[in-house]
This record gives sequence, structure tokens and C-alpha cells, in this order.
Amino acid sequence: MRPLAALLLFAAPVLAANDSKNPTWWDKYQYLLNNGPDALATTAATSSGSNVDVSNECGPQSETYIAINPSRPRQLAAGSNEIFRDPMRGYFSTDNGASWGGVDLPLPAPIGNGIRFGSDPTLAFDSSGRVYYGYIVVFFGNGNGVNGTEMAVARSLDGGKTYPQVTYFDFQGGSNHFNDKPMITADANANSPFRDNVYLAWDAAIGGSTGGGIRVARSTDNGKTFTSVRADDQSGPGRSIGATVTTGPDGQVYVAWNDYAANAIVFNSSLDGGASFGTPRVIATKTIPFDIRIPAESFRGALVYPACDADRSSGANRGRINCSWMDLNAAGNTDIYASVSDDGGLSWSSPAAVAEHLGGVDRFNHWLATDAVTGQVAVSFYDTRNDTTGARYMTDVYLSRGDGVNFGASQRVTDVSSNEHDCNGLFPCPSINYGNQQGDYEGVASYGGVVHPIWTDSRRNQDTAGGTCSSRGLMEEVFTATVK
Repeated sequence: MRPLAALLLFAAPVLAANDSKNPTWWDKYQYLLNNGPDALATTAATSSGSNVDVSNECGPQSETYIAINPSRPRQLAAGSNEIFRDPMRGYFSTDNGASWGGVDLPLPAPIGNGIRFGSDPTLAFDSSGRVYYGYIVVFFGNGNGVNGTEMAVARSLDGGKTYPQVTYFDFQGGSNHFNDKPMITADANANSPFRDNVYLAWDAAIGGSTGGGIRVARSTDNGKTFTSVRADDQSGPGRSIGATVTTGPDGQVYVAWNDYAANAIVFNSSLDGGASFGTPRVIATKTIPFDIRIPAESFRGALVYPACDADRSSGANRGRINCSWMDLNAAGNTDIYASVSDDGGLSWSSPAAVAEHLGGVDRFNHWLATDAVTGQVAVSFYDTRNDTTGARYMTDVYLSRGDGVNFGASQRVTDVSSNEHDCNGLFPCPSINYGNQQGDYEGVASYGGVVHPIWTDSRRNQDTAGGTCSSRGLMEEVFTATVK
């Protein structure tokens, strides 16, 4: 999901595809307003070659995320947006991603006679195996736009099968500023003085110095309560989006974001368990301020945001901070770049592409994870190198692995390409949700030499799941793979 003010300032071409006055997530609001939420119609996860359809559910999903339990690495938890239904969707696996179950996340009551829904999933395990699922709740009036937003963190004690505890906090009215795109982490470091603290970072992009900008909330009581502080320039107007948060091996808290006013990827750190943050530093300047239209996404733009993770292994690069983001390459195509810091974020290496240069190829919706056992850095992303339409419409998910500075040859993860434009020559395709498509990001998790990318995939857009999904088919599905 993207903040309204930022979209109106920087994404007019994207908005025009639906309505120049509305952000791209307006499609979900309009569907729910006019049709009401769909009923849940889903079956067990199903395999497709080396890929697993995690959701296998009627209606579209978008914006996926995945986490690994460090104390039981075969246990995974994941999540996605629902587009035709109100709640967030959670997924859980106990067999290293071979099979999955699903669950709906809690939502608070609507405000007045309006509606509300969840968006923007993010998950983390702590050292005791507790799962934390973060998301935003968006409140709408009855046809009168945004009433407000708040953050939500739900906790599970059974690996993501149920979420009986949920904490809502930092409510803001729609006319003040818009809470958006949270990312969560838990300090699972054995020697950290802040072990099992939970941190949630997000952008409150509309608003002034008292409430906007990048905010980080911390919980010291296993997700029961959260308090938040601002992590970016305290005197600035809050022109940032796409916050990400991770912890260092000794309890450091690292936050990065896209400052689209300065057109830079920016970083900050906390050494007191998230109670306060230092002076922001620039990781790298860039070419794309906010988002960019690319052929693979027919009705929206690919968003610029960082994904960062620290090396918590006992290897040679222990303590290194690894970050990646999207920008234009010299040929004018979108590519994924990475930079590292070996001094706690004081200085950063020159940006380098995470995958081999291929002419006329777009890459977008990346995510980065650092293996806490091996120290290997994994970056997953959408890639159009296998396109056969001649228009860069078709995408696959690829994975690059290395030490954060140097990466080997990228590896194809998907065993079937997706085309978010049409289905067998039919346009518009009734089984593609053009307003949301893949969403703003996808996820990846890595532990003990095993990598789990997760993504949105439209390969099954002709499949009605045994007749349960009517003529629309399964639309965009959540897929994952286990890469060893």
C-alpha cells in the first residue's frame, strides 16, 4: 500500500490507469464497497513442479512475506494481502514449505458505518518460536474516503496457526497522516541485551515534524504493548516510504528507507534497543524517486524501497549490514542494487548489481535475507529475461546469492512464467486483478543454507480450482519454493 500524498506527488501516471485522484489500493476499497467481501473458498496447498501454491484460494492475493523459526528451521510462517476479502491472510508450514495451512488475521471493528481492511503483511519469529505478524488497518467511511489507519501486530504461539493476541496502536486520522508499509523484526540474538524485543518500522508519510516520517515501535513484553519514536530527520516533513528494520548480532536496531524528497536510500541505527535513533546517513543516491511504470505491471508502478538484513552468523562478515533496492541501470531498465556496511552504517560500499547484466530486462519487487548460520546473502526479485511477447510482459522470480558485495549467477526459482497482462491472448483477463497485481513487494527468508522465496504468481489464471472460483479463476496466487 502507498501513502496518498506521495502518490499524488510522484505517481500520477500510475494513478491515471484507474483514477487520477485515487491511490492504487483504491481498487480494493471499490470492490469491497460495491460487492462486499468474498467468502473464503480455498483448498490445501498444491505443488506445481518445484513450486508450491501456498494460498490456492479464490480471488487475488498480493504482497507476500515469509519468516523462518530459528529454533525449528523447518517451521515457516507467511502472509499476504487479500484483495476481495477484508482480513490479512496467514500461512503456516511445519515441513520446510512442502505443505501449508491458512488462517485469517483479526481485525478491529469498523469506525461508525464504514468498512475496514488489513494490508501490508510482515512476519518474524523470536528466539522462543513466537510469531509476530504486522500489518496496517485502513478505516474507510461509507463512500467518504479514508477515516484513519493504525498499526497491528498479532502474536501466535503455535507457529502461525492461530493469532489469539493482537495489539493495535498509533491510530491516525486520514486527514493527519497515513500509516503505511510496516516491516517487523524480533531480536533473536542469544547474547543481545534486548533479546526478544520486537520492532516494527513504517512510514507515516503525510504530516509534519510531530508525527510524520519514519517511525519505529518497540515492544519489550512480547508484543503486548508498543511505544514508537521517529527515526528519520526530526525536523523534516515526512517525505519517506518503504521502511525496513533488522537487528545486529549485539542488539543493534537498523532502519533504512527511501527518502523520495532527497532521492536517496537512507539509514539510521539505535544502540539502546529502539528507544532513540542517531543521525540518518545516506546509503546511496538514486535515479528513480518513488516508483516507475514498467511493462510487466500494466496498471501500476514498481515501488523503490530498501530491504536490509544484518549478518548475525559467526562467519567472517559477522556484523555486516546488507541492503538492496531497485533503480535504473545505464540501459534504462530497472535493476536491483546492493551495498554493505562493515562499520555499523557509518560508511557504505559503492552500489553493485546483484545479478548479471542482461540487456532489455526489467527487475523489480526484490527482497533480501542474510542467513544467520552461513552469513550468505540472498536476494530474490521479479525478472523479465524469459519474456516471449517482445514487450517485457512475462516475469519469473530469480534468486541471487553472495556475500553482499559479490554475487554468483542468478538462479531461476519459478518453473512457469507469469503474464500479468493477459491469459492466452485475452485482454482484459477476468483472472487478473489489474488494480493490485503483484503489489509493492515480495519476500524471502534464509536459514542454514536453505532459502525460501515467496511471491505472487498468475500462472493459474485459467484454473477455477474444481469449479469453486467461477469464471474468474484463481487469479494471483501466493507461491513459494525451497532452494537448498
